[in-house]
Amino acid sequence: MTYDEPQIAGLLLAAGGGRRLGGRPKALLEHRGRPLVEHAVGVLRAAGCARVHVVLGAAAGDVRARAELDGCVLVDNPEWEAGMGSSLRAGLASLTGTGARAALVSLVDQPGIGPEATARVRAAYRDGTSLASAAYAGVRGHPVLLGAAHWADIAASATGDRGARAYLAAHEGAITLVECGDVAEAFDIDTAADLGHLR
Repeated sequence: MTYDEPQIAGLLLAAGGGRRLGGRPKALLEHRGRPLVEHAVGVLRAAGCARVHVVLGAAAGDVRARAELDGCVLVDNPEWEAGMGSSLRAGLASLTGTGARAALVSLVDQPGIGPEATARVRAAYRDGTSLASAAYAGVRGHPVLLGAAHWADIAASATGDRGARAYLAAHEGAITLVECGDVAEAFDIDTAADLGHLR
């Protein structure tokens, strides 16, 4: 496999346990006949990320057994119940030292965000100091592009379910917003009512 240059790695956060879905791990929700985690990896690859790291947590063994994730780097987050911040820290730590200059971070439970929106955010990369985010009607959302120069500080501030939110809020002026509302829908699969978005 040849990695893209400059190297922008896909980082998929897929550790959630689906508390509001009755404890159904989000990675294993079915979408188009396959686990949702497979769909999300496919989006990152179609957007141009040859290297994809996937952070697993809830039912990680089942995800490894049931999802086809060949070629991905699978990262176990034993602290997944502490929230998305712990998964972001684990994912960024797994990328450190790989030569990646940026991480394109997406969430497993947003199937309405496809390759076109993801590729737009990826295209905002300039160098290792880049910060970019998809926007929906001007409101910041996912995916986000995090240049490697920011990883240590993002990891230090990623707690609970906040992920990179606090860091990005503090550096708002440095973020390139990439409008994606015309090609994607930024809903989350959080509750039973949201399952209607899956096909």
